[in-house]
Amino acid sequence: MNRRLVLGILAVALLATTAGCSMFTGGISDEELDREQSYDDLRESNATVRIDIEGASLADGGEFRAVYDLNGTDELSMYRSSLYREEALDIYSVRYWYPNGTEVTGSDLDIEQGRSSTDVRVPDGNGTLAMSSHAGSKTFQLPTYVEGSYEVTPPEGHRTSNFLFGNVNPGGFERSVVDDQERLRWDNAETPISVQYYNARDIPLFLGLIGVVGVVGGAGVAYYYRQVKQLERRRKEAGIDLEGGDESDDDPPGRP
Repeated sequence: MNRRLVLGILAVALLATTAGCSMFTGGISDEELDREQSYDDLRESNATVRIDIEGASLADGGEFRAVYDLNGTDELSMYRSSLYREEALDIYSVRYWYPNGTEVTGSDLDIEQGRSSTDVRVPDGNGTLAMSSHAGSKTFQLPTYVEGSYEVTPPEGHRTSNFLFGNVNPGGFERSVVDDQERLRWDNAETPISVQYYNARDIPLFLGLIGVVGVVGGAGVAYYYRQVKQLERRRKEAGIDLEGGDESDDDPPGRP
């Protein structure tokens, strides 16, 4: 093989490898870090960590907003656990408040994204950090990056209480509903939080569908049963023995 061709193939392979690595280590753009977002409502809560989940629409996927009182933590490694490994959490709309209330945007912070985590370093571990990220349409999972109390609110009009469609982990939480907004609170969450929720309006529709299926299925069974009975009656009227064949059929050949 031509030496120049071999060198060309190696160069292309090296560039592809480098490009692949940069996809994981290129970081998050300043535009994403500084994207507009409001966290005023979450900062009013007295929980250490406040998470608000926004429902998904046909055009956009779901997202969540989170506010962390750092309480002496000056670095967070944010990630999500997948089936095979830990993956870096894609964050945007990052804000940080110094203890005196001064606010800075994400581009002013030391934020590095690698393959397995997004590392956020703040200038004062006693401040408050806020960020947003993507969420599933009916599920939410996130590790507990800091110790303390947690408050999670599913999308408005959604619930977690039905055992068929909802699920919350870990246990030991308090559930309340205020103005059609469910709130889940842990006094001290030490394991990853997992929430499966559903639209409360879907439950009556589901029960109605089950009822319709039951009625249609029952009607089908009743119709089939009537048809079988009618067939049996007709065979009896025709003199056909339903229990067995004609006795003469059982006689051996040549027997009188």
